[in-house]
Amino acid sequence: MILLLFIFVLALLLGRELIAKVPSQLHTPLMSGSNAISGITIVGALVAAGTAAGGTVGIILGTLAVICATINVVGGYLVTDRMLQMFDGKKDHHG
Repeated sequence: MILLLFIFVLALLLGRELIAKVPSQLHTPLMSGSNAISGITIVGALVAAGTAAGGTVGIILGTLAVICATINVVGGYLVTDRMLQMFDGKKDHHG
């Protein structure tokens, strides 16, 4: 359990450091490009929620992981769609 907590904290710190190094102009294209890969996190979260290895706490954390991963993927698709609409010259999107 302590090893898993260590890996989690290490992933948080590494992720923050990597994102901080990305120029702001690249955040949206990188999010769009990695959105399909983020779908894999939903599969992992479903597996975590479906196994009762951690008991009730494991099921609750797995369910929270499914919710967070789903919000991440849906948000990524919405951002990608909005970004692609900016390049669509057929419609006026400025209201």
